[in-house]
Amino acid sequence: MPPEEEKLSTTALAKKLDIPVQQLFAVLKDYGWIQRTQDSWALTPKGEYEGGSYQSSRRYGSYIVWPEQLAQHPLLQAIESNQRLTAASLSRNYPHLQARQINRVLAELGLQHHGIQGWELTKLGRAWGGLQEESNSSGAFHITWPGEFTDNPVIHRELSRQSTQLPARVASGDVEPDLFANANTVIDRYHGLDGHELGTPLQEAVCNWLYLAQLAHAIHRALPTQELVYADFYVPVGHVYIDCWETDVPAGELSGKFRKRELYRTLELRHLEINAGDAAHLDEVLGRGLLAFGIRV
Repeated sequence: MPPEEEKLSTTALAKKLDIPVQQLFAVLKDYGWIQRTQDSWALTPKGEYEGGSYQSSRRYGSYIVWPEQLAQHPLLQAIESNQRLTAASLSRNYPHLQARQINRVLAELGLQHHGIQGWELTKLGRAWGGLQEESNSSGAFHITWPGEFTDNPVIHRELSRQSTQLPARVASGDVEPDLFANANTVIDRYHGLDGHELGTPLQEAVCNWLYLAQLAHAIHRALPTQELVYADFYVPVGHVYIDCWETDVPAGELSGKFRKRELYRTLELRHLEINAGDAAHLDEVLGRGLLAFGIRV
């Protein structure tokens, strides 16, 4: 009697095909082999015809299994040449960005927006090849993109800009010239994605982070004191002031920064200080700092 053919769960089949399990569930649904029934997946007649059946365990209850040889099915083999990308897999090409940051960039471009169940596809995102997906385990929404997604020059440009945080240096024609400066000196300014003009690369990085996190913010905001002292940023939601400390603070500015720190403490104002060394970890530093003030991003 020939041995019984080994059966694979959908998760094990996805691993054998070397594709994300969410993608395999989506493909099997598109092929009409499975369908969603309340909080679980059920086989269709087509799925049963292809060898799908049910198996039960104390831990997982009833779940769908497939014959091992199904991995050789032409329709499933074709998936490998048309793999979909998630925000997490995109981060492999942009190692300085986490999946959450990539999702924010794509949202800023209008390709998706954050809904109650997760990331939802927009009409523009669909036109750029996005597919709305749903997690098999949690039901949360996410989006996958075609394998050639980063070949799009707009996508590559925006993700590269955020990944490397290269400053956009331009000569400002709106700033009064320094009469004591060398005639060949060019005053550099850095522009945020929201059009804000910043003085340093660190300020640009913070500004872009706040913008992509969809947090309204002011720059060069006066503290609520008669003495004119300005914070680099102010986030109205939560009333949080943010200041950037560069690696080398000019001696003439150092006393002012210490004075501002004293005012924050005396007036018990909410504030965060971002150091030059934090530039590569803004998502963690700003996210954690704002969360301490009740601002979830």
